[in-house]
Amino acid sequence: MTTLIDTILDIAERPATSLPKDALEVAQLSLFDWLLCGQIGIGEPLAEKLRALANLEKGAPSASIFGDEKYPTRMAALVNGATSHAIDFDDTHFAHVGHLSVGIYPAALAAGEQIGASASEVVAAFLLGAEAAIRVGIVLGTGHYNRGFHQTASAGAFGATVAAGRLYGLTRAQMRAAIGLCATRSSGLKCQFGTMGKPYNAGLAAANGVECAQLAGLGMTSCDDGLMGPQGFVETHSDTPLLEIASADQFLFSDVSYKFHACCHGTHAMIEALLKVCGDAQHDLDSIAGLRLRTNPRWLSVCDVLNPTTGLEVKFSYRWLAGMVLRGMETGSFDTYTDALAADGQLSSFARKIDVTGDATITDMQAEGEITFQDGRVMAFAHDLSESLAPEEIEAKLRLKAENLLGADAAVLTPVLGVLADMSAADIGQLVRTKA
Repeated sequence: MTTLIDTILDIAERPATSLPKDALEVAQLSLFDWLLCGQIGIGEPLAEKLRALANLEKGAPSASIFGDEKYPTRMAALVNGATSHAIDFDDTHFAHVGHLSVGIYPAALAAGEQIGASASEVVAAFLLGAEAAIRVGIVLGTGHYNRGFHQTASAGAFGATVAAGRLYGLTRAQMRAAIGLCATRSSGLKCQFGTMGKPYNAGLAAANGVECAQLAGLGMTSCDDGLMGPQGFVETHSDTPLLEIASADQFLFSDVSYKFHACCHGTHAMIEALLKVCGDAQHDLDSIAGLRLRTNPRWLSVCDVLNPTTGLEVKFSYRWLAGMVLRGMETGSFDTYTDALAADGQLSSFARKIDVTGDATITDMQAEGEITFQDGRVMAFAHDLSESLAPEEIEAKLRLKAENLLGADAAVLTPVLGVLADMSAADIGQLVRTKA
């Protein structure tokens, strides 16, 4: 039977010419979305603190930082990963149970800038790293996530390692060592959700990937199988690993889901369901007697913050977000999620009318429930995020997202939606350094 690490090594060695065009197109869309999220995150307090850290550790200026200069490769990956996840507006892969772009693209771009790679090589390395991370995430399973590990950081670090190692030209033996080193380096806990520690987790994934790939390239040794070997990452981090591994010939990344609401992706099925039944209409929250929401049990420890005290915590509160949608508030703008919103008395009162329950028959991409009005009317709602969109539909939505968030400055990012063969990693780095 093919082992997980052998499958990942096979993925890392795939010729660029064998990568499916449709998967590369989606990876290119994710590059645009990642750059957008990074631009939006430049002014976040977390980003400012990490740029200050970068200034304390200045070294060889080899890779770009969002809204700043060039810094050492590992530090650039750390800052860019955290910055691009700071407002929780990045893509999610639900099979992986995490955010891929924010943990892997920063590593791929930093390594790509360092070696003078083309933009196409960066995107290909990202795609292969994402495929590796998805497989690690699937094997770790929901048990890993439910125990409190943040797969964006844990499984994501292995994807960042593969992406960086691919660009550094690691041999198969060196890549095996890099993955083994990543197994002892990977970290990230869900207890950080609602704080600056959550986006920091994404930065850790990217930085760990660069570091482990660099060390392996320098000849540092590691265990033969850091993933599924005795006392390896899977054995120590998951009670119920899934041992059925997708082959290296399958591409899973294209199932990625993009965010069009600036809050935890676990809440998006509910938001889309409420928008679907309510449209643009605003509802008087006092006219509603109650709301019942059924969601996958996984999200109860993530998105069901009962009494948020900060704008960050509102992003993880079904109850606040339901009231916001019904009241007609904008959920797609990161400016919405202020600390004052957490103190909104009407939303607090409405939250007490909401019943959120876990239902194992509902997938983590679905939500359903009913709104009961004071006059006795009952309105059912439901949505499934797995309902696929064509690439051109996704691109149109991402362009609109960029325009809504950056206005006319969104035009700065549009070159990455063009012909990547005309761009280099340095060109993307220039977009990163340019404050839109």
